[in-house]
Amino acid sequence: MLCRKFYPLPELVIQIAGKKKLGKTIVLANGGFDLIHVGHIRYLQQAKAKGDILVVALNSDRSLKNLKGAARALIDEQGRVLIISALACVDYVTLFDENRVDHILLTITPDVHCKGSDYTLESIPERDIVRSYGGAMAIVGGDKVHSTSALIKKIKELYG
Repeated sequence: MLCRKFYPLPELVIQIAGKKKLGKTIVLANGGFDLIHVGHIRYLQQAKAKGDILVVALNSDRSLKNLKGAARALIDEQGRVLIISALACVDYVTLFDENRVDHILLTITPDVHCKGSDYTLESIPERDIVRSYGGAMAIVGGDKVHSTSALIKKIKELYG
């Protein structure tokens, strides 16, 4: 996969370590980003505003299929990496196969872990992991009025 912002996790660790040495604040956001919409853009822009470096952990095709069903991903992981990497607010992108980002959090220990407004600080699934290494959490992106699933439903209604 040819993309200057994409790094497999072992290589991302090296990149992030260098940024931490420079005193940069590392922020992690994650998701499937299967069909980009305004809610995703708000989420990522507001996540970036929480620090210096925004890392986006992208659900792999296998992970997205496990979470959303056999019909997903609509756009394969390579395409989604290129799309997310094209956003100015994103500094790094990595893929993960699990349903949650626990392993990535424990590996790069970002200063801030951001989740969308469909969560509260107490309902973030990875909250105990983030707390274990002294990280902070933030809810970003504004009201949850957009979703990929809702867009898919609307497209099906309009176009069969």
